[in-house]
Amino acid sequence: MPAATLNKRQLIAMTVATAVLSTSSQAVVMTSNTVTSKDGTRIAFDRAGEGTALILVGGALSDRSGSAPLAKVLSPHFTVLSYDRRGRGGSGDTARYAVEREIEDIEALIDAAGGTAFVHGQSSGAVLALEATAKRPGKVQKLSLYEPPFIVDASRPLPPKNYVTRINDLIAAGRRDDAVAFFLTDVVGTPAEAVTKMRGIPAWPALVGLAHTLPYDIAVLGDGMSGAPLPANKWASVTVPALIMDGGASPTWIRTSAQALAEVLPHAKRHTLEGQAHNVAPEVLGPELERFFLD
Repeated sequence: MPAATLNKRQLIAMTVATAVLSTSSQAVVMTSNTVTSKDGTRIAFDRAGEGTALILVGGALSDRSGSAPLAKVLSPHFTVLSYDRRGRGGSGDTARYAVEREIEDIEALIDAAGGTAFVHGQSSGAVLALEATAKRPGKVQKLSLYEPPFIVDASRPLPPKNYVTRINDLIAAGRRDDAVAFFLTDVVGTPAEAVTKMRGIPAWPALVGLAHTLPYDIAVLGDGMSGAPLPANKWASVTVPALIMDGGASPTWIRTSAQALAEVLPHAKRHTLEGQAHNVAPEVLGPELERFFLD
């Protein structure tokens, strides 16, 4: 469908969805490594650059290849570790899933990097990074989060009440394609016609290949998409400096999420990247991270 036929809200929602399809033709000089998490799962990661360790945590339907453009921007200033969250890419997985296992994965990466690190998370990966910082005090020196997708008010419709069961049922039935489509339309809010178009592009099979990890991101978010205000004290233990960012072109609901989180963290500030949406440009995000982490 030509872009001109979509209204502003539809275009923004489509941008949110296409964040998981981002690629780059620019090569990033990296070395591939693995680390063993506490439960024995091997976690694959790429290392690039020199300096203080900076771990990049991706969101739903993404693997470490999606972090490569940002790693390239940051590598002159940091030792950047971009990794495959468990169940994705070169990383292993173990049943049964628990958010704590993913926190242990981040801890293993931090230990491999020397015991402490900066951490940056995007989308649902931002929520995972936040949880890891809260549960592993002393490990994260500074924390940056871009557009954690909490729904904290009535500025957008809530996902269907049965959305967790629906996604699980579709995956169990082998309907991975439909699970991804349902997630994008009914949870993210992408127009159905845009998802129909996305199903025909070359990157779609890669998303379908990660469909089994959608329940992981849902678990990470917990009840964060319920429309209720964020708990005032849930992350009180996150006392490190935190930068909460959003895009000026993003939907109101996700920008409100950024503001709400900045208000409940003890030492957080919010910053809006004008003209950016959920699919933030690495060349815009990178300098902001450099300023924050190197200050």
